[in-house]
Amino acid sequence: MSTSTDRTIRNRLGVTPDAAAWCTIGKIPEPPAEVHRAAGSAPLRPAFIRPLGMLGVALGTPLLYIGKMFGLLAAGEEAVKRMLSTTGEQERHRAAKLNEKRRAEAFVELGLDKAFDGDWNGAAGRLLLQWYSHSSHHERLVALAGDRILLAAPPKRVSIRRDALMQVVAEIPTGEAALADPLPAFKLKNDRLLLRFKDGSWLTLTTEEWDSELHTYLRHHQQPGEARATEA
Repeated sequence: MSTSTDRTIRNRLGVTPDAAAWCTIGKIPEPPAEVHRAAGSAPLRPAFIRPLGMLGVALGTPLLYIGKMFGLLAAGEEAVKRMLSTTGEQERHRAAKLNEKRRAEAFVELGLDKAFDGDWNGAAGRLLLQWYSHSSHHERLVALAGDRILLAAPPKRVSIRRDALMQVVAEIPTGEAALADPLPAFKLKNDRLLLRFKDGSWLTLTTEEWDSELHTYLRHHQQPGEARATEA
């Protein structure tokens, strides 16, 4: 993160986090009606983009198509380079593709393609039931701050100035939950994290950046055995 972003985060959170990254969650599955009512019938989806934001999306759509066209051209160029590459380069490319395939399989095997463990009575399920009542924004800044895990977001969904408008919407003591990188053994960049609670429930976070600041921090501080957290 840039220095100005770091300063904004410190000002908005009131602390200097050890590490932080913007994250999203997957689509929250439909809970049983009685469970949803007991939780106050809170929204299970983020708010729609505001009209100004929708205008920005409309204006940006042509640029997306142009970007895709350049992406196709780049892919074609890459394919030609592979055909003309040396044997060593081809071997490295095949190894990278194999690792990507294994990572995708690991996502499914460990349940990282799911929003949470499926138990609505667990701590993770209860948090998800209140996720968008705390803030209708589709992202959360997840920050590790000493003995706490902080979740911050603007009160409402915004298309700009999320850093300047965010506030802490949830605070979880590290005695109740831990953040873990579920795939530390993979050498490729990873965008998944697990928020695992003391009761064994968990939810999956997808970081905005591959190999985010949180991944880097956990790589140096995560204890052996914490990675495959969904197997408990």
